Amino acid sequence: MLDLLPDLFDHYPEQLTLLSSPWRSFGAKPIFFGEVVTVKCFEDNSMVKSELAKPGHGKVLVVDGGGSTRRALLGDMIALNAYNNGWEGIIINGCVRDAGAISAMQIGVQALGTNPIKTDKKDVGEVNVTIDIAGVSVVPGMMIYADLNGIAVSQQSLDLSILQ
Repeated sequence: MLDLLPDLFDHYPEQLTLLSSPWRSFGAKPIFFGEVVTVKCFEDNSMVKSELAKPGHGKVLVVDGGGSTRRALLGDMIALNAYNNGWEGIIINGCVRDAGAISAMQIGVQALGTNPIKTDKKDVGEVNVTIDIAGVSVVPGMMIYADLNGIAVSQQSLDLSILQ
C-alpha cells in the first residue's frame, strides 16, 4: 500500500479530522498509525526522550512543540530508541535533526522541518495532556493515521480491512 489517508477519507469522512500543516516525512516508514500518546513541550525534548524510552507497540507519540523551528525536538539517537522500543511513529509539531540518519530507520516520523540545533534539557513539559495541533484537539487515546498525504485523527480505531 502506497497511500492510506485518501482511502480512509473515502470510507470514513465523518470519523476523521485532518491536521492541516505543512508536514514533511522523515522516517523510512511513510505509512504509520496507532494510539496517540502526547507530549507538550517547548524547545526542551526531555519528555520526548523519556516517553520514547518506554515500550510503544501500537502507539504514536504526538509532540506539540509549539511549532518552533529554533530547536530540534527529535534526533537520531532518540528516534533509534523509539524504533527499538516498538513505537509506530512520531509526529513533531516542530523540527527534527539528523534527518539523513532518521530517513534510514523503519519508523514513521513527520515534522514541520529540520534544524541541526539540539534542545536544552530542563525536564520541562507535560505528558498525556490534550494538545492543539493545527487547530485540532489531540487527546491521548485517540487514533492517528499518517502517510505522505498528511495526518488525521479519529476518536476510535478504524477498520483497515476495508482497504484491501
